Amino acid sequence: MKKTNEMNRRGFLRAATLAGASLCASPMLNSAKAETASIAPTPSSPAMVKGKRTLGKGSAAFTVSAMGFGCMGLNYHRGEHPSEEACIRLAHEAIDRGVTLFDTAESYGPFTNEALVGKALKGYTDKVCVTTKFGHKFVNGVQVKTEEDSSPANIRKVCERSLRSLGVEKLDLFYQHRGDPNTPIEVVAETIAGLIKEGKVLRWGLCEVNADTIRRAHAICPLTAIQSEYHLMHRTVEETVLPLCRELGIGFVPYSPINRGFLGGLINEYTQFGPNDNRQTLPRFQPDAIRQNTRIVEALNAFGRTRGYTPAQIALAWLMRKGDFIVPIPGTTKLAHLEENLRATEITFTPEEIQEIETAVAAFPVVGSRYDALQESKVQK
Repeated sequence: MKKTNEMNRRGFLRAATLAGASLCASPMLNSAKAETASIAPTPSSPAMVKGKRTLGKGSAAFTVSAMGFGCMGLNYHRGEHPSEEACIRLAHEAIDRGVTLFDTAESYGPFTNEALVGKALKGYTDKVCVTTKFGHKFVNGVQVKTEEDSSPANIRKVCERSLRSLGVEKLDLFYQHRGDPNTPIEVVAETIAGLIKEGKVLRWGLCEVNADTIRRAHAICPLTAIQSEYHLMHRTVEETVLPLCRELGIGFVPYSPINRGFLGGLINEYTQFGPNDNRQTLPRFQPDAIRQNTRIVEALNAFGRTRGYTPAQIALAWLMRKGDFIVPIPGTTKLAHLEENLRATEITFTPEEIQEIETAVAAFPVVGSRYDALQESKVQK
């Protein structure tokens, strides 16, 4: 992806990462230099994940690093990507920095992302956990975008293929990627319960579902986590899903916690996305929407400038303070961004600061839908 303008996120990264690591070389942007007295000291050691969190409870409990790693963008939906070797090195760097939760899906590629993650995590499965997903329909390796398939036969088929692709004997957490209107959630839960009994799956979860579906599924087979989009520009889950997760003791895993990179501040109306980057098709990433939504990023810049935080770090730290059962899974292909993201686990906000952030962002209505009509129709309301 080509970018013609970079805001102060990258400038901060160049100042924050270790000089000897050769991650970057230029100084902080002038806008941040003006307030050096208020900026946090330059870190003197590589960023590490601070703390662990537990998703779910009882037999469904799953203790992982407080921040995970979303693997999709390593080789899917994000235009140009690094070589396989570079992706594997980045995954190993994440492991060295304390990340234990890696997320993928059969549909990423399809299938190629699971294979990459399997190679990256080979020899590390005693230290890390991998989550993957089922539920989309494929015919001869091509996804049928208008249909889903969570039939028991397909769930089992996907499970076996994922085990082979990932090179593991069991799946740590198996999500239903999208609901299947032709298969009741009770049937899905019963199928997963069978796989758990057989030892092929340890835990399960659901993606982009409503509260009713969560209750029905959890009553059959206890859920470990719900995975849905959640960030400062999309807070729908706060209405019913998050309260229910608190009530039932279910974890929550926000995907796209930086709004597909937008809240990082490196995307502007002149950004050109590559042909394989799905953001070019999303309403929220069209030039006019980007231009208007940039006001939100500038609000985060204003908050972070005197504190030494980038917009991405503010977005991630805010999210983590919304509940101790929340584990975001930002993805990246760059070591500098991994460093930036992980340092967000060190940030704490007062209730007053949380309110300040939310008030500043709420001043600017979000422009553009997050998905096109077909994809949006697959998200339960």
